[in-house]
Amino acid sequence: MINTLLDWIIGTVQQMDPVVVTLIAGLAILLETSILIGLVVPGDSVLLIAATGVTSWGMWAGLVAAGIIGALIGETIGFWLGRLLGEPIKKSWFGRKIGPNDWVKAEAFLENRGGLAVFVSRFLPVFHSLVPATAGIAGMSYRKFMAWTAPACIIWALAYVSVGALATASYQQLSQQLSWAGYIFIAIIVLFFVVVWLVKRWLSRRFADDITTSDAD
Repeated sequence: MINTLLDWIIGTVQQMDPVVVTLIAGLAILLETSILIGLVVPGDSVLLIAATGVTSWGMWAGLVAAGIIGALIGETIGFWLGRLLGEPIKKSWFGRKIGPNDWVKAEAFLENRGGLAVFVSRFLPVFHSLVPATAGIAGMSYRKFMAWTAPACIIWALAYVSVGALATASYQQLSQQLSWAGYIFIAIIVLFFVVVWLVKRWLSRRFADDITTSDAD
């Protein structure tokens, strides 16, 4: 049953034009990393699903590039919206939905950790959408912002595309021999998400004081 479902998902993605798959993934990441849109667009999941369509090193490289470029463009949009519009972003409909506490935390994190906060925020929920705009509002230089966010985007894209491609390749090699090959695919994905969750949890604890300092002011 699991093998049948995976065959359908993987087959559907691999039958699509690789260029289309890459563009869809890049667009999803762009939206996911843009100001506030990242709270409703599951860019991580789209990139992981797109990675099941990887059939060559060329497509792997293209998908990684799409993830990196999409993330950088999305974060650039967030940064410049913050720079050009400033504080009114927080009073917008989306800004109010987020609530003042998360904005205060993003500001505190950036104030206490500077560029490092930009790097770390790429791996933290909510903050990956708020910190770019907050950096723009705070007047951080675009060069400094990009210098810190680019490495994080590279690591992030490499991880998601590589794991998706690895899980798919492993499944396809074993599915003809093992009726439970689908469970290997699921195990790889689950293990990856557990590692991601542990990393996010560790980062949240590691920088907890920097994120919450301003709340007590």
